[in-house]
Amino acid sequence: MKKVWIGTSWKMNKTSAAADAWASAVAPAVKACSESVQPFVIPSFPYIQQVSEQLNDKGVRIGSQNICWQDEGAYTGEVSPIQVKDCGATLVEIGHSERRAMFGETDERVNKKVLASLKHGLTPLVCVGDTHDEKRWGVSAESVIRQVKIALYEVPKEQVADVIIAYEPVWAIGEQGIPATSEEAERVHLAIRNALSAEFGSSISQKMVLLYGGSVNLDNASELLDQANIDGLFVGRTAWNADGYCHLLEIAQSKAN
Repeated sequence: MKKVWIGTSWKMNKTSAAADAWASAVAPAVKACSESVQPFVIPSFPYIQQVSEQLNDKGVRIGSQNICWQDEGAYTGEVSPIQVKDCGATLVEIGHSERRAMFGETDERVNKKVLASLKHGLTPLVCVGDTHDEKRWGVSAESVIRQVKIALYEVPKEQVADVIIAYEPVWAIGEQGIPATSEEAERVHLAIRNALSAEFGSSISQKMVLLYGGSVNLDNASELLDQANIDGLFVGRTAWNADGYCHLLEIAQSKAN
């Protein structure tokens, strides 16, 4: 049975003390999770190692919010897959809409980072999403599928199922975001699943983890997880609070039982 994934990216938030406090507070909850729930957290880079030291042995996957596609070299300000792995990360968030909009992350670079992650045994978590205009024009599925296909370009077929896809509508992210209804989210997830099946076969498509992110909260989490093609949740503000994250784990556990 496929695990239910519940995770959060802290973005550029928390200090060392706050990171310690969060990890300490969620430790009992993640330790109590059954094997059918997969917790993960993606701290800001300076705190990857300290969070991994607290939570790795409790079954939590720790991630990095970005990597360079190169192993080393004159890339000032970047961090390599070798370095994040050395700090305890096993997961890499790639292509978040904020990275695309603010820092010029292109589909081509997303693909390079996916390939670099896999090369070093890291799990790529690729964020894809549609804008408000694309939703209005009725091309959400086409836009998202294009991003997925480019992200997976030249990924060996035997590694495709190692890539996680997170559908995060740009119009649903942030403080002013409007949460997608469970039906809207499932519609795009189904389109992604069908496109993956057409490209790589049904067996690989069904193995792949598809997450939903975008104004997920304690009120809509359960209904989102009820959808056939939503394998987990990638959560923002609600999960930055340790109590909120623990409640999300409880909801996921109820679905997994």
